[in-house]
Amino acid sequence: MPIVIKICGLRTPEALDVSLHAGADMVGFVFFPPSPRHIDFATARLLGARVRGRAQKVALSVDADDELLAASIEALAPDMLQLHGSEQPGFDAGRPVMKVLKIRDGNVPDADDWPDPIMLDSWSLDQRGGTGRTWDWDLARELLAKRHVFIAGGLEPGNVGKVVSSFKPYGVDVSSGVEASVRIKDPDKVRAFVHAVRLSEILN
Repeated sequence: MPIVIKICGLRTPEALDVSLHAGADMVGFVFFPPSPRHIDFATARLLGARVRGRAQKVALSVDADDELLAASIEALAPDMLQLHGSEQPGFDAGRPVMKVLKIRDGNVPDADDWPDPIMLDSWSLDQRGGTGRTWDWDLARELLAKRHVFIAGGLEPGNVGKVVSSFKPYGVDVSSGVEASVRIKDPDKVRAFVHAVRLSEILN
């Protein structure tokens, strides 16, 4: 089964088009005002329509209240919600969810009560994603063997092939690792990231 590739933190038509043309399976949009990659609802509506079924749309939120959650769903019409906050199992907003669990102090959080897929990401005191920080992926070998797990945190074109060949995750997620600067996606890095994943699949 091919690795699912998710490009997150998209904010412009140009970045979205590059991601889609490169072959991303999922495209992620941030609805969290403190984030530099946050988008407003008008932009979300524009970008969501532009996807036109070529990839799954993912709406990222962090402990969003009902109003923000409903407005983001109305604007983007996402296929999935990505939860980065303190949301609890049983969370229901009428869309499939992907809970993001943070690796902290060398521990993999309990994922038993969350449905597949789940995402494992690096923990940061001051950021809820897009940290660009790696973590000890070997900690997740057991979970990767039995669950549909996305690996995130510090991935970029130069290391994602090794991660795919070594750990064979269900999916990989990247945001800052394909940026020229904060919020600005680099087309060459996006294409190189996708190519590295697909090449690793062929070689392994």
